[in-house]
Amino acid sequence: MLPQAALRRTLPTLARRALSSAAPAESGSMTLNFNLPHETIYSEAPVSQVIVPGAAGEYGITADHVPIVAELKPGILQIMHEGADPEKYFVAGGFSITHDNSVTDISCPEAVKIDDIDPAAVSSNYEAAKTAFSSAEAGSVAAAEAQIDIEVNRAMGAAIGISLS
Repeated sequence: MLPQAALRRTLPTLARRALSSAAPAESGSMTLNFNLPHETIYSEAPVSQVIVPGAAGEYGITADHVPIVAELKPGILQIMHEGADPEKYFVAGGFSITHDNSVTDISCPEAVKIDDIDPAAVSSNYEAAKTAFSSAEAGSVAAAEAQIDIEVNRAMGAAIGISLS
């Protein structure tokens, strides 16, 4: 049984959701804002679903999704448009914030369309990162940066179907 304090906090939220009549939820679509520091990819765009590479696991967001804040791990962000193939981006990390009005804000330091990734460049960058890591002093900033490069390039390779080890 829920404690009284938890019930007092939960009931207004449940009532507000039950009585809301947000337009995006009625139409089956949600609103997406997808931003990079140097570019806005989507601003108030109606989409049917977004699949997010969350640090705690991949999850899908649709209209009326419960509010959530999630850290993103390197992986594939998929944007579903009604009646079209998913649009896929590789993201190096970032954050996703889903609000209670069917609006999701995604902010990433970098994103690139999967079709624009060059497999040879990924392999080359991965090998360079491994070399940098092995020559860096243990525990140094250079070692940490090289480790991040290794992980991002490994995830990018997986996103385009190449195995790096």
